[in-house]
Amino acid sequence: MKDAIEKFIRYLRDERNVSPETIYEYRRDTKQFAAFLTPPGEKTLSLHEVDHRIVREYVSSMYDRGLEKSSVARRLASLRTFFKFCIREKLATQNPARLVPTPKLPKRVPRVPNAEDLSAFLDGIGSGAVHSKWKRQRKPTKLSENDAKVVVKRDRAILELLYASGLRVSELVGLDLRDIDRSGQMLRVLGKGRKERVVPYGAKAQAALEAYWPVRDEILWRSKKIKNRRVEPVPEAVFLNHSGGRLTDRSVHMLVKKYSRLSNVDWDLHPHSLRHAFATHLLADGADLRAIQELLGHVSLSTTQRYTQASIRQLMDVYDKAHPHA
Repeated sequence: MKDAIEKFIRYLRDERNVSPETIYEYRRDTKQFAAFLTPPGEKTLSLHEVDHRIVREYVSSMYDRGLEKSSVARRLASLRTFFKFCIREKLATQNPARLVPTPKLPKRVPRVPNAEDLSAFLDGIGSGAVHSKWKRQRKPTKLSENDAKVVVKRDRAILELLYASGLRVSELVGLDLRDIDRSGQMLRVLGKGRKERVVPYGAKAQAALEAYWPVRDEILWRSKKIKNRRVEPVPEAVFLNHSGGRLTDRSVHMLVKKYSRLSNVDWDLHPHSLRHAFATHLLADGADLRAIQELLGHVSLSTTQRYTQASIRQLMDVYDKAHPHA
């Protein structure tokens, strides 16, 4: 089982060009299943011994541990992919995970703020009021007053670019300097499955980036003076942490939550909300669904069509609030 998992991970990385984040999830999901197949003091069951009843027991154990349906569905999908690979490599003769039904998940329509509220939120980043709150609430760090201003300019550029181009977080933090055409205001993005696409960004994001470039140079210059640093500077990365390393997905999630809290917005804002807003606002202003699909890097048009429902719901909200007979 252990050898099969390692072969599976190499296949995902070398042949399928799967992103590091997805590889991490597949590795974790398959190893947890292998642990389930290993009773205390006994050997792990072989792949040929695993049938759909054992997979059902594993699913039941996940529910007993209180996992959400979405987590169970993802792990079951990982097992299906794993066993499909094992059959291809003649390591197994059946795919027992295919005989176990996927939990029914509620169809969630993404909720996004309207364009006016989101623009006001972004314009407020870096303003005197938000900056003052940030200084008062941040935990004690080695950042000076100048460093704090540097961070705010970087964060403004991140938020503007997420909304302007509809990037996934992994795509944003993976950007290198060579991926940005500053004169043409275009990005070369490496999406899921290592597929490249070209995405434009607008004037607001351009202004935020222009304010960030000198700041980035300062971060990189300061990072070279840090003694005993844990992270080596990454001079080709666009978005840097205070040590000069590439910013992580987790850091971007945290900064979005931080500014939504400081701005007192009543939305459940996270980085993917800005991607949803990008698509929904384009659609509301008449953009073609196929064009939005290309900009988002969706393989299937049905995935993009979720934003049609979000746009209709926003229209209904406006109707309910404004029409006297609603």
